Amino acid sequence: MNPLTEQQLWMNRRHFFGRSAAGIGTAALASLLQRDGDAADENPAKPRANAPGIEGFPDLAAKAKRVIYLFQSGAPSQMDLFDYKPGLAKLRSTELPDSIRKGQRLTGMTSKQDSFPVAPTAFDFAKHGESGVEISSLLPHTAGVADDLCVIRSMHTEAINHDPAITFFQTGNQLAGRPSIGSWLSYGLGSDNDDLPSFVAMVSGSGGQPLYDRLWGSGFLPSKYQGVKFRSVGDPVLFLSNPEGLDEEIRRRMLDDLAKLNQKRFEEFGDPEITTRIAQYEMAYRMQTSVPELIDLSDEPDHIFDLYGEDAKTPGTFAANCLLARRMAERGVRFVQLFHRGWDQHLKLPVEIGKQCKATDQASAALLTDLKQRGLLDDTLIVWGGEFGRTVYCQGRLTADDYGRDHHPRCFSLWLAGGGIKGGTTYGSTDDYSYNITENPVHVHDLHATMLKCLGIHHTKLTFKFQGRHYRLTDVHGNVVKEILA
Repeated sequence: MNPLTEQQLWMNRRHFFGRSAAGIGTAALASLLQRDGDAADENPAKPRANAPGIEGFPDLAAKAKRVIYLFQSGAPSQMDLFDYKPGLAKLRSTELPDSIRKGQRLTGMTSKQDSFPVAPTAFDFAKHGESGVEISSLLPHTAGVADDLCVIRSMHTEAINHDPAITFFQTGNQLAGRPSIGSWLSYGLGSDNDDLPSFVAMVSGSGGQPLYDRLWGSGFLPSKYQGVKFRSVGDPVLFLSNPEGLDEEIRRRMLDDLAKLNQKRFEEFGDPEITTRIAQYEMAYRMQTSVPELIDLSDEPDHIFDLYGEDAKTPGTFAANCLLARRMAERGVRFVQLFHRGWDQHLKLPVEIGKQCKATDQASAALLTDLKQRGLLDDTLIVWGGEFGRTVYCQGRLTADDYGRDHHPRCFSLWLAGGGIKGGTTYGSTDDYSYNITENPVHVHDLHATMLKCLGIHHTKLTFKFQGRHYRLTDVHGNVVKEILA
């Protein structure tokens, strides 16, 4: 038997079709090795009229071209920020009724408690903007852009612990291994720039749950669609700078020779990951120029730093990352994921949530305002929220000025703004304890389906066949929340 034919017996589908596309790979390499400036041909993730294997995709009128996802890791408390329950003040220290709890499962942190006393918020709420969206005094800057926000108060999820819940929001599944939402968009829509990744992740804050690289990984999609993490210390991207003693000319010759070796390997095995490797080396080479220019904030005027706050001048802060997100939006980065840690307030919530809001409120609102002033908000979808909510009952000891809250997946709040979203709206409602949804529930899969709709994608058509099954971000679920669409 021909060894190549024998090899096909164990190669997966991706490898099989990679072999049949060897001619395409050779042509791509020839384009890559042309240093006369045709950068568009060098990019393996340019926008496509049709995603692989998807007939008529995309088929919806797109309102948004890109997404900036401000993920608040640790789960912000909904009744302290967006879901005001004034009646709880009279119920302070009373036991949460069994009729409300309905046997909900508890985490190991409160399952041994003998008492579940109601803890009303310590913060004031007010209606803001012409729309009258109710927002906590903890978020004065966010309140200032209330008419651009769609606050969903009826989110719910399936996971009760952080890691599976965060993984669920990023990939549509609680178990690790699926592609992240940014990778799905890179796969479906391609890149809108030549010199930067189509998907970038940045992390700020401290404490709380660890955030693993798989949260911006490509799972079973080709690795060219995975997110690139930007760091705040040293090279923004690992190994971006040339090693000491290696100049640009040597680097260029090395990449040319390496591409030729990789092409020989591709012709032998037909693995499309090899052509991805060639293209990623070339992208890294271009990023040596584009990334330093991107992160150099010296051209930003003083009024921009006044808008985002002084923290925007400090690399690695949430404010600095928000400013970078705006610069990435201007340069065509498809998906920017900002993770901010520290919202896991089981104890001392009034003090700790105040710190988190101070670190994130001004910059979140500034990003929205900045994009709007530049004419970018209409085609940029912004999402703000965590992985689940918090309980109305107190974890630990309830005092006159202190309380904590446990995990609560049954109902929580987040907001969206920008491309395709109806501003100045609230959607969904919860009971008097902010414990159960009473109207218009929105599941994580529904949120994903709605986000894809804003980007012109029908969530049932963005699929990838892996191990004999067609997978998608929303699995076999999800409904577009049409009421919040502009």
